[in-house]
Amino acid sequence: MARILIADDSEAIRMVLKDILIIGKHECIAEASNGVETVEQFRKTDPDLVLLDMAMPKKDGLGVLKDIMAQKPAARVIMITASDNQVTIKECIRQGAAAYILKPFNFEDVLTKITEVLHS
Repeated sequence: MARILIADDSEAIRMVLKDILIIGKHECIAEASNGVETVEQFRKTDPDLVLLDMAMPKKDGLGVLKDIMAQKPAARVIMITASDNQVTIKECIRQGAAAYILKPFNFEDVLTKITEVLHS
């Protein structure tokens, strides 16, 4: 069971991701609805994995990713994005993201990606 931080400005997406984590027998240890809150929750909870939306208020996902990696270079982060912008995705991977998930997503894809990242 992994301890996971969910960061997305959409409450509906956070609820769906929590349901997916329950199915996968993982624990949502914290949630965040903006970038600043995400960095704070990461610092407080030291999760095994972060599911991080790219489009966040107050600080975007790339900025949050940089802050997380500065705090803990071995952090595991999966970016979530509605855009298939390869330049942005490649930059996230270059900055330390372990993987990305495109919205809309399905349960199996999310669980597969979480398993891959946790076991890499």
